[in-house]
Amino acid sequence: MMINPAFSQSFDDYLEVVRDVLNTEKKVIVAETMTLNETESGPFWSLYNEYNAELYKVHTERVNIIKDFAAQYESMTDEKADALVNRSLAYETKLLKLNKSYYKKFKKILPATKAALYFQVESKIDDLISAQLATEIPLVNTN
Repeated sequence: MMINPAFSQSFDDYLEVVRDVLNTEKKVIVAETMTLNETESGPFWSLYNEYNAELYKVHTERVNIIKDFAAQYESMTDEKADALVNRSLAYETKLLKLNKSYYKKFKKILPATKAALYFQVESKIDDLISAQLATEIPLVNTN
């Protein structure tokens, strides 16, 4: 399946708009869910922005894996499938490492219950996105 470069660019632009909208909506959900006092609010939002900038980089790999899967779907080989799975596993490892690192940082500025609540909200949002992707991304064609 060949992807027209003009389509690819417009798709990438569209994808960035979707990601920006999702990030804005996520921030609203986080703001509504977290009950931060004045002392917590400033440090939380500063760390939130730092974490989400790093999260964006990690999630970009997920987006690239999905795009590569789509581009290779009709001509999937064992080698390509293996490479995609290994990239997916590496993505999940990076995501876990990032979350562990930032959970520790959030616990330094928030009580553990609030840090846990924040990561619970992040996890639920990611689960919803993953569920949507699961309905839209076909299984590997083995024929």
